[in-house]
Amino acid sequence: MIEKRFNFKEIHMGSLIERKVQENGVSLSFLCKTFNCSEKEITQMYTSETLDTEILLSWSKLLEYDFFRIYSEHLILYSPQTRVNIKDSGKVSLKKKNGEFRKNIYTRGMIEFILESLKKGEKQYKEVLDEYGIPKSTLHKWIEKYR
Repeated sequence: MIEKRFNFKEIHMGSLIERKVQENGVSLSFLCKTFNCSEKEITQMYTSETLDTEILLSWSKLLEYDFFRIYSEHLILYSPQTRVNIKDSGKVSLKKKNGEFRKNIYTRGMIEFILESLKKGEKQYKEVLDEYGIPKSTLHKWIEKYR
């Protein structure tokens, strides 16, 4: 649903929820009863870029879709892989992992996003390998499998 051809860089959670509500055919009156709020408050949620985690959890349960996964996929795509070091002073520092790869972390939506950016010329092959830490062999398999 949401993941297909989705831009994980710019997330507007309210509009994603509204789209899922429409797809599921959920009535506004049902939502007002469920959330114990007015139509105006539901509409405000649709226009909000972000929502409180408890509200987002309620939407996820109601619509049977994991909206938190969208944020997780954003982190995988746009944050460098890091590891946490706790120094003797008790301070936490983050260090980039060199050459480490976490297997099976890429969903179909993420693979399509990466391949689409290659196809459109938004990213070069080398950029994808470096930025997302994908092994060459994996990227080759994706290209053969999904194109």
